[in-house]
Amino acid sequence: MYLEWILLGLALLTGSLVLLGKVKNMPEGRSTLVDYGRSLFPVILIVFVLRSFIAEPFQIPSSSMVPTLQVGDYILVNKYTYGIRLPVVRTKVVDLNEPERGDVMVFFPPHMNDTYYIKRVIGLPGDSVELRNGALFLNGIYRPEPYVEEAYRLGDSVQGRNFGPTRVKPGHYFVMGDHRDASSDSRDWGQVDQKLLKGRALLIWYSYEEEPNSHKLSAGGQVRSWGSKFIHFFTKSRFSRCFTLIR
Repeated sequence: MYLEWILLGLALLTGSLVLLGKVKNMPEGRSTLVDYGRSLFPVILIVFVLRSFIAEPFQIPSSSMVPTLQVGDYILVNKYTYGIRLPVVRTKVVDLNEPERGDVMVFFPPHMNDTYYIKRVIGLPGDSVELRNGALFLNGIYRPEPYVEEAYRLGDSVQGRNFGPTRVKPGHYFVMGDHRDASSDSRDWGQVDQKLLKGRALLIWYSYEEEPNSHKLSAGGQVRSWGSKFIHFFTKSRFSRCFTLIR
């Protein structure tokens, strides 16, 4: 989220320098600062537009979506599937598609408005959602879930086996992780408002064996982590997962 603000600020700053050069009719070489603005503005603007409206990369930090997504998967998220939103303020300006059952989507959970979560859409507005001994029932009818392994459906957590029934509110979605015993989801913090949707997970573009929550490391830890990736690129990269669609 903070990167959006940074990119927006840089785009405004460099754009202002370009505008200043045009207003004062400055030739190249007259102002180093304006020249930097002219060079950087197109690049920053392209990155900002791509990340805000087309696709954005994310890293999977936890095991809540195992086996579909592993810790260390790097994914691309389609930003326009659920409509075009203004960056930073998140206001939807163009309606396109609505989430469907089974979609893997990125969003802001209701209890953490500055942290991205990724879960699977289970219930749509108006649906009745219930778990009976790990089995999913939608509107009272059993619904198979081929993406959930039995070991993760029937774990040690009672909450992972039984829940509800609960009715999904209008304009909201009920989401759960595929690893039911390792997922904090709608069973814990409630349903996701459609205003908090970020996009649909599209594909895994790279995958590397790493520890959970590596994104929370200190600056020094991040440097060491990327150094480790460079050294162990061929031995710890999971090439078989690269460029696979997320279903």
